Amino acid sequence: MPNIPLKPNCLSFTEVLAQAVALISPTMTAALIIPVMYSNTGDWSWMSYALGTVMLLFVAYNLNQFASRSTGAGSMYAYISRGLGVSAGAVGGWSLIWAYLGISVAGATGFSIFADTLLKMVGLEVPPIALFAVCVAVSWYCAWKNVKLSAMLMLAFEGISCALIVALCLIVLQQHHFAADSAQFDVSALPWSSVGLGVVVAIFSLVGFECATAFGDEAKDPLKNIPRAVMVSLVISGAFFVFVTYVMVLGVRGYSTPLDKLDTPLNTLATLANVAPLSIPLSLGAMFSFFALNLSCLNAGARVIYAMGRHGIFHESTADAHATNETPHVAVTVMAIISFALPTLAAALVHLAPLDIFNYAGTLAAFGFITPYCLITVAAPVYLKRLGEQRPVNLVMCVASLALLTIPAVGSVVPIPDPPVNYFPYAYLVYLAVGVLWIVAFHKRKPAAVGVIKQDLEANHARFQQEVAPVPVIASPKAA
Repeated sequence: MPNIPLKPNCLSFTEVLAQAVALISPTMTAALIIPVMYSNTGDWSWMSYALGTVMLLFVAYNLNQFASRSTGAGSMYAYISRGLGVSAGAVGGWSLIWAYLGISVAGATGFSIFADTLLKMVGLEVPPIALFAVCVAVSWYCAWKNVKLSAMLMLAFEGISCALIVALCLIVLQQHHFAADSAQFDVSALPWSSVGLGVVVAIFSLVGFECATAFGDEAKDPLKNIPRAVMVSLVISGAFFVFVTYVMVLGVRGYSTPLDKLDTPLNTLATLANVAPLSIPLSLGAMFSFFALNLSCLNAGARVIYAMGRHGIFHESTADAHATNETPHVAVTVMAIISFALPTLAAALVHLAPLDIFNYAGTLAAFGFITPYCLITVAAPVYLKRLGEQRPVNLVMCVASLALLTIPAVGSVVPIPDPPVNYFPYAYLVYLAVGVLWIVAFHKRKPAAVGVIKQDLEANHARFQQEVAPVPVIASPKAA
């Protein structure tokens, strides 16, 4: 175990919430993903986001069965370990690292796309790789230096960006006299055959809310603030998506280029609303929002690596906290190096454009979220049963959540997408197989480690149980 812990009691509810909202990145969806949604579900795109939000609330409910009772760094890994065992927890953590790395690449490439747009306005041409480097280097410094600084930057950048988008949407609604767009409520035009695919896009837009649990060692009043951040980040992001999608579909109706063909839908919306000068601050807001996305992923992924490093699953150096900054600096550096290397190699060797890297990275990352979501859903009722607190509603929520998670799981591979996306599930399965082999090797190298990990998880859980229960809770010796 490391001698230097992460900085305790330094993140308020608002700052934990900022981490989760930044990883969901509402601006990313508004700037680049809503056109994809429209290509699937047309005028009913807003409903797909509403359904996706409701569906993920079931997952959040199961996650919060743990978050309201105990917490720690990289808590999703610890939660799954407590419910289903150390091996399952390690698989969940391994999968989350894939997910956060993929989204961090989307952040770096999204930053480069909007930075390039702004630079070209003043006649400058900067290679995408240089922009990747700027984004990841500054993110690394913020994550290495101070988690509170990171949270405040993310709150400011994402907040300003979302405020600009909402302001644009209100201008559009005012110009339409706030009249309801009947076409978006015409049931006879509802594309029933495409709703499932639309929900897949919506769910993949909303993933990341769980990252609030990664900051358990650093949050103030974590048993209250972390569960609240999980739910609030999901609800406000879902509501934002529904609102912006509705307005965007309304605002570009009748335009010569359909919404699903627009590369910069926000700038087009601003032009159509006769506020074209707003395009510059919108692009600036999007650029900084993508930076915040990259930063949030470095922070969240590093804490999963740090937690697994504490238990010996990764090299012990990854469990080292900086002597002065009290941040997981080695894990942050590992995340940053890979976050820069992946898009750089894709651009330099495969000659992919930043927008293609963005799309591919986001698609690949999505697979990494489904596995831990399923694991935490199954782990919740098992965990509650061991505590003697399981109720019928917990089983109902588990079954409902698993049933709903089959939609993005199946919808991402059926119908079979075009190359190279059709190979992405296999790439993730290869990564997952490597993780399983790593975990098996870990057990063989350190056969006594599982017992030590269980003791650590039990001790941490017992510490928090004194806060949430009036009487001591006797945990099963099998709980881990």
